[in-house]
Amino acid sequence: MPSSRTEFRKARRDAFPLGVPPRTLASLSLVTLMAAGTLTGPAAPAQAAGRYGAKAVMVAASKQGSPYAYGATGPNRFDCSGLILYAFRKAGRPLPRTANQQYQHIRHIRQADRVPGDLVFFPRGATMTHVGIYAGHDRIWHAPRPGTRVRLERIWSERVRYGRAT
Repeated sequence: MPSSRTEFRKARRDAFPLGVPPRTLASLSLVTLMAAGTLTGPAAPAQAAGRYGAKAVMVAASKQGSPYAYGATGPNRFDCSGLILYAFRKAGRPLPRTANQQYQHIRHIRQADRVPGDLVFFPRGATMTHVGIYAGHDRIWHAPRPGTRVRLERIWSERVRYGRAT
């Protein structure tokens, strides 16, 4: 527990790696999705994130700063697929537990068709070993690895696959 006001401010700032509290970030994500047209009306099938994707992005964003824990599915700790499972369950769309199972269970899409709320999978050989929720602008919400926290991060690889939970 911080013992001074300065230490408290620093601890609070460190709790939000992007410098933005989760509720504010979630609100900004919603505005971004609305501006992109994904929440405001019918869209062409290639542009629709699925009715669950937009809400799942909001749920994932609200978990910013939650610690990674292997096998955890929330509400306070997550591994990568556990965050996806939790976010989509809250959005009303249950998914399987692991990244590979999730990839097998959803509709696969091309990179050109991705929109916020789609899933981004990172393969190792024929198996999907990591997953995040696409947030737009080449960024994903994900729980990276032990010792880290749920965060928004740029997609670091070109060898990814995309999918949509419809």
